[in-house]
Amino acid sequence: MVLMTKDRSRVFCRAFLTNTISDHAQKSEWLILIHSERKRSNMEFVHKSIMLEEVIESLAIKPNGIYVDGTLGGAGHSSEIAKRLGPEGRLIGIDQDGEAIAAATKRLEPYKDRVTIVRSNYAQMCQVLKELGISKVDGILLDLGVSSYQLDNAERGFTYREDVPLDMRMDQRQTKTARNIVNEYSEMELYHMIRNYGEDKFAKNIAKHIVAARQEAPVETTGQLIEIIKAAIPKKVRATGGHPAKKTFQAIRIELNHELDVLKNNLEDMIDILDDEGRIAIITFHSLEDRIVKNIFRTCERPCICPPEFPVCVCGRESKGKVITRKPIVPGREELEENSRSKSAKLRVFERRITKE
Repeated sequence: MVLMTKDRSRVFCRAFLTNTISDHAQKSEWLILIHSERKRSNMEFVHKSIMLEEVIESLAIKPNGIYVDGTLGGAGHSSEIAKRLGPEGRLIGIDQDGEAIAAATKRLEPYKDRVTIVRSNYAQMCQVLKELGISKVDGILLDLGVSSYQLDNAERGFTYREDVPLDMRMDQRQTKTARNIVNEYSEMELYHMIRNYGEDKFAKNIAKHIVAARQEAPVETTGQLIEIIKAAIPKKVRATGGHPAKKTFQAIRIELNHELDVLKNNLEDMIDILDDEGRIAIITFHSLEDRIVKNIFRTCERPCICPPEFPVCVCGRESKGKVITRKPIVPGREELEENSRSKSAKLRVFERRITKE
């Protein structure tokens, strides 16, 4: 989709009103472009913060503490954290989405004396903190998955409810998009991706249909992909389940943005940078993420690998703390009624305990 700058929009409007553009089809095309530009410019980065009160309570915020929001988004959670910080407190917000950075900067303006915002992936959290001269923090928050803004802004290509170009990049600086995956992965690669990241039992047939369709012409849009997926799933199943494309879209998004790898490879390092009694709170939205968080938290609490018959531990692995949430915290009835997107959310919390020598 071509988008106009404000100057181009003004120039066109002037030309249109003075009849310098005479072709009716051209007028219609430009009117559509103006509508798209207005819709885009009026759209704000809005994301309903999931389990806001539960997150703030779980972090047990100290007024003089240092906190990191690794998935800053529209700063819904961060603004509440910043409110509770005193003059010596500090908040570092990290996000890879440029539009999120702009929105968060505006929202956190009243607290700019205690807030630092960095455009990056939370995978680089340790490096970001090192560059800021910070060795330990009192709390970390990760709100994983896609924001409401990213879903609702069709141009970002995450939605399966509108026909738009395949994109799904959380960081728009990267060149690879969902289109590359759909059109360039082998049938076997597509199958494994949809099966492992989408947990779709029709993964094999979906992959087969994608490969067959792209031999006729490249798959360019979400609408094209949805029709291909529908054709691969029995009509009876489509009638009873959720949206047929939901799992495949999730799989492509996870693959493109390396979501599970980033979480798996960096979570323990984030626990290591917590100060004594510091907490990390993580909101997940599907079983794949939740399983990773649950297992790593459990391992950090009980890292011993000695055989159970050993009377004492000889492996030398020490616990890094304790799991605060034996069962995940889930949204209450009121939140579920107000925000249907919260229904799959789970909050898990871990507290760091540093052994004193």
